[in-house]
Amino acid sequence: MVNWQDDRIGSAINGTNPMIMSEMPGGFAAFGDTQFLPGYSVLLPKREVASLNDLTISERTLFLTDMSLLGDAVLQATGAIRINYDILGNTDNFLHAHVFPRYQSEPSERLKKPVWLYSPDHWFDERYAYAPDRDGKLRAQITELLKSAIK
Repeated sequence: MVNWQDDRIGSAINGTNPMIMSEMPGGFAAFGDTQFLPGYSVLLPKREVASLNDLTISERTLFLTDMSLLGDAVLQATGAIRINYDILGNTDNFLHAHVFPRYQSEPSERLKKPVWLYSPDHWFDERYAYAPDRDGKLRAQITELLKSAIK
């Protein structure tokens, strides 16, 4: 059996991705594996494609709308000062949109720059990994806000 982390979209589709918060019209909202910025989330598409350009116009519209709705939910749940959105595909060659809350509490030199400039330990160190006891309440809040948004 394939590990859900090796097939995030396939596991979202078949219901085995434990990070999924909500299925939305254009994708699956997932809570981030790393939480150095609490509330970090990812939107996965409903089918595996390499980039946004590989979706039909109607699929793109749904995906991008869902990305903004996920951002609204993260913003409301976290009280962040803004949301950064990123669709890159440079490392993982499948479409996914990063939704990063940005906080006034971040050092000012970091707040003015992309999240990707945080040191690599922020992405891989266990102290930043999703922990249900620490992050579960925020994840539940975002999930509830998403459910309200897609009714």
